[in-house]
Amino acid sequence: MLTQPTVEKVRRRESSRPSVCDCVPFVPGAGALFYLYSKRHGALCLIANFVVATGQVIEPIIGPTRTEEDFVAHIQRIVDTDPTARWVFVTDQLNTHMSEGLVRFVGERCVSDAELGTKRKEGILQTMPSRKEFLEDPSHRIRFIFTPKHTAWMNQIEIGFGILARRVLKRGSFASLEQLRERLLDFITYCALLQQGPREALQVDVYGAAASGRLSGPSVDRHSSRGHLGPGLR
Repeated sequence: MLTQPTVEKVRRRESSRPSVCDCVPFVPGAGALFYLYSKRHGALCLIANFVVATGQVIEPIIGPTRTEEDFVAHIQRIVDTDPTARWVFVTDQLNTHMSEGLVRFVGERCVSDAELGTKRKEGILQTMPSRKEFLEDPSHRIRFIFTPKHTAWMNQIEIGFGILARRVLKRGSFASLEQLRERLLDFITYCALLQQGPREALQVDVYGAAASGRLSGPSVDRHSSRGHLGPGLR
């Protein structure tokens, strides 16, 4: 299974007046109008992945930070869905993707007797290149493939983030971070139903369908942190 984990920071604000697009239908070729007065509620970080073959999103994390520990926790949650499988992760070269914690996690799961050394001093953990080489080892059951520098856009999850930004965030107004989090999960669930269900689902309201279950097709538990954000939705 090939997944592609990455990170997106989402900053959202709430309009202090009703938005024009709330009462004027959106039509092709017409720009949306927004009031500039708004109240900021902070930011959420979405750490997500994309299974290339199916478009499935497995165990995304939505929280206030995107630290080394957050990324390791995300990878651990993915691997724990099938602890004996071989996992290949495609990711960019962000420093948190080559961290000491990630090396220790892979070492614990794949090479229990490995001497990892000490960060900045010796062994595998000494430098970022040495940690990268260890994570790329093809003999490991859990391994990473890193895209070249400045080519993170080659990672397909970036396409998924673009879809999410256009469909959910671009014209959104959220009264709280919790509302933003629920909207993101609703959209991931909607995409899961869209991937599996009939094409008529395209006509269903994106913000209400996932939560209310109006879509026909296979059932999806929106609280299971699983969904699809793949081909077929632009």
